[in-house]
Amino acid sequence: MGYRVAVVGATGAVGREMLATLAERNFPADEVVALASGRSTGAEVSFGEKGTLTVRDLAKHDFSTTDIALFSAGGDVSREYAPKAGQAGCVVIDNSSAFRMDPDVPLVVPEVNAAAVARYGKKNIIANPNCSTAQLVVALKPLHDAFGIKRVVVSTYQSASGAGKPGMDELFNQTRAVFVNDPIEREQFTKQIAFNVIPHIDEFMDDGFTKEEWKMRVETRKILDPDIELVAHCVRVPVFIGHAEAVFIETKKPIDEQSARAVMSDFPGLLMVDHRADEGYVTPVECAGEDAVYISRMRVDPTVKNGLIFWCVSDNLRKGAALNAVQIAEELIANHLKKAA
Repeated sequence: MGYRVAVVGATGAVGREMLATLAERNFPADEVVALASGRSTGAEVSFGEKGTLTVRDLAKHDFSTTDIALFSAGGDVSREYAPKAGQAGCVVIDNSSAFRMDPDVPLVVPEVNAAAVARYGKKNIIANPNCSTAQLVVALKPLHDAFGIKRVVVSTYQSASGAGKPGMDELFNQTRAVFVNDPIEREQFTKQIAFNVIPHIDEFMDDGFTKEEWKMRVETRKILDPDIELVAHCVRVPVFIGHAEAVFIETKKPIDEQSARAVMSDFPGLLMVDHRADEGYVTPVECAGEDAVYISRMRVDPTVKNGLIFWCVSDNLRKGAALNAVQIAEELIANHLKKAA
């Protein structure tokens, strides 16, 4: 017998990607249920190359009939339904920020801290990190293990899909409007996203940083090491899928390109594509639809002792969200969760 799995937020960009990833990776499920709000009930969503699922009403779902639920419907929905699901005996893997910093909820990127999954039982909830954090910690982990990271400075270039399907729709509609000279309408982003960059993701905090920038700092420390200092500047760019990051690190031990390449090349989930020539690096266009975190443009930082710079790109809907959630579920069933009778 396999597991009974639900995807909450199945009609959204990440929810659809979760369904696709479950099918692609042949997750051992006897039943997969697509859940969303009442207004989406009855809609059809794809599951695998030929399959479809009829969306059911989240509010009417009995989570005692589900072993694992992948949530990607926003923080408010997670705060309402994830505890209920957990109390019913279902293990929730939540993609929102609702529980990430809860000390009783493990925050997991399987390549980095898979052992943390063992602590899921306190609330039956496991948190998925922010999409930008997920790809960053995969890149940082082998470097931290080998050289000891003291400080990280990261600038992000985050795609419209980080704001879900509505964000991608707004980029498309605004781009079309520019060409046909229609009015530019803004709903998802604070300024025009087409042919522009916006240095503002999520709400502003009292210290001038945005919540997105704060998330990267505190989540990296929770997942990797609380002693790492990190500062981020997060920017929305007119790209449909794929987040990019310019990463500057300082390490405790001496570091050079050859040693850094060696430890990163052997690390699961990382791919080095770094040639000092035209097209010798990866951009969001190439990473869309791929599972890996790609590293390019590596070089020594001459302005600090033990400094390194690199470019990090990944599909934010996959490793940044859906793939990471499914990998957590795989770790859960492999080492922690008894198979359904």
